[in-house]
Formats: sequence, structure tokens, C-alpha cells
Amino acid sequence: MKAAILYGHGLENLHIQDFVLPEVGDDEVLVRVTLAGVNPIDSFIARGLRKVQSFPRIIGSEFVGLVEKVGDKVSNVREGDKVIVYPRIFDGSCDLCIQGREMLCRSGGLIGLVSNGGFSEYALVPSKNVFKFADEIGWEVAASVPIAALTAYHALKEAGAGFNRLVVVVGASGNTGMFAVQFAKMMGSKVIAVSRKGWVRDFGADYVTSLEQAYDVVKSESGGRMADIVVDPLGKETFERSIGLLGVGGRIVSFGVLTGEEVKVSLSQLYNRHVSVIGTTGGTRREMMEVIENLGRLKVRAWKKFKLENVREALDEIFSPERDGRIFLEPY
Repeated sequence: MKAAILYGHGLENLHIQDFVLPEVGDDEVLVRVTLAGVNPIDSFIARGLRKVQSFPRIIGSEFVGLVEKVGDKVSNVREGDKVIVYPRIFDGSCDLCIQGREMLCRSGGLIGLVSNGGFSEYALVPSKNVFKFADEIGWEVAASVPIAALTAYHALKEAGAGFNRLVVVVGASGNTGMFAVQFAKMMGSKVIAVSRKGWVRDFGADYVTSLEQAYDVVKSESGGRMADIVVDPLGKETFERSIGLLGVGGRIVSFGVLTGEEVKVSLSQLYNRHVSVIGTTGGTRREMMEVIENLGRLKVRAWKKFKLENVREALDEIFSPERDGRIFLEPY
């Protein structure tokens, strides 16, 4: 099979080559990958910003496909099923897994980082990582579940989104942002999207504004109370302003560092207004099931699709200022 194989940190070490099709273990599933989502984390892994412990490594953390073959002890799926792959390797026995927080497993990690991923024609994964979804659901929406949608959903739950909440989503046209807007709206919140893309309104935003105008808009829309929750996956360039959008008892939730990870924070802003800073990553398998149950209500804006042989270009385009939606990779 063909796969995007990383032989060392740096895009120059990423090559499309033949890879021996692995044998399927008793509790494993061989997935014929139909579509993969391209995320910043894939670029970080390829460039060495997230360290791979051993090479060679097939990258790609977000993907869906058809079940090609199952192990002798697999009962949750069968050949031909359409499946979404939960993107975290976990042992199921550590204290965090027992608490139901598999994404924080002490001996696990992200598929495509600690194990071979889905930028390939086939992927071999544990059976506990595959979830069936309905035939009527499109591949693009399904391929956005494991990272883009699940990350946003988990973050909003941790932040307490719900009825009568004012939620601000910074970077609302990004991979996670477009889903944060949809989920916040589905949870009953009023949503202000910070984006220069007008189409975000079609995803459920009540108001779309620029970061420069966000303070005045939030103040006006909240009657002066300011926001209950700010979702900011961008990092350094926006974080300080995002905190300024919060009202008393507000919560800012962060799960990304696209513009840098070191931020300046005024502690007096936090304690004088009882502001909470929440860090999240990924989501649980239970939450992934909840997202899958609502796939029919979700949509995604696709921008470009690349063939597997153009994976380097796809990883570069993820940071393009012209990007206007999701980037996908087609193995075939």
C-alpha cells in the first residue's frame, strides 16, 4: 500500500512510498482509508514540533474509511462498515482511562504520533477505536469528527456552554472553529463568531465580527455583561484580547497554539473578575459517540482536496492566509 511515511523530523523527510500491508491482530481492524482531514497537528508532527519517538512513522491523525478486514475477536464492526477512527491510543487501565478520559491516557498518545496513522491507503487500528456511522452521512463531515469536531465539542462541555450563555468563538472559520459555532448554538448558547469569513453565519453564528471590533460587539450583544465563554484555539496573538471579552465569572478555553504558545496574562484581570482559564485537548470516546449521533445536524466547509502524493503541499496550505475551509487528503 502507499503511505506518507516520515523518516525524520522535517517535511523533507516525508515521502510517499510502498508500505507492507500489516497483518490483522485478533483485536484489530484494517480500515481502507477513504478520506483524511488535514490539521495543524499533522504539520507539527512532520516538522518536529511534536516529537515522534521512533521512525519510520505514517502520519495522519484524523481519518475515516471502510472496514477491509477484522480480527478474530472483533465484534463491534464487520467488513464493509463505514467507520470513524478515534484518534487516541489508550491502554484502558490507567487512572485517567478508568475515569473515562482516554485522551489523557498516561501510556497512550495520538495516532500518527505514537502509532501509524491514516495518511495512507490502509490503516490498522485497535477495534475499540472504530465507530460506525450512517450511510447517508457524507465523508467530509465524518472525516472531521475525530479532531476538528470532537475537540470543539469537548472544549465547550468543559467550559459549560448551554442555554442563556454568550459564547465567543475566535477563529470561527478554522477547523475547530466552524464546529464550535455549531455545537455552541446546538447547546442553546448565543454565538458571536470572530472571523472575517461571512459564511460562518450560515453555520449558526448570531453575529460575525472582526477581532478588532469584537469588544464593542460583545458589550452591545450582552447588555454590558460581556461573554460567559470564549473559545480561543489560536494562542499568542489573540489570547490577551480574548480574556478581555469575558465578563465576571467568565471562562476562556484553549486547545491550540497556531500563533504561538507563550502569552501575556494580567493576573488582576483573572482574580478581580473570577475568570477561569481552561485547557483541553481532544475528547472522550463517549463524547465522540455523542458527536456521531448528531452528525446529521452538522456541516463542514471544504476548501481543497489533495491526493496522497501531494501531502507536503496539503501540510503547507493548512497555514495559508487564503485558506477558506477544511483541507482533506484522498488516498486514492
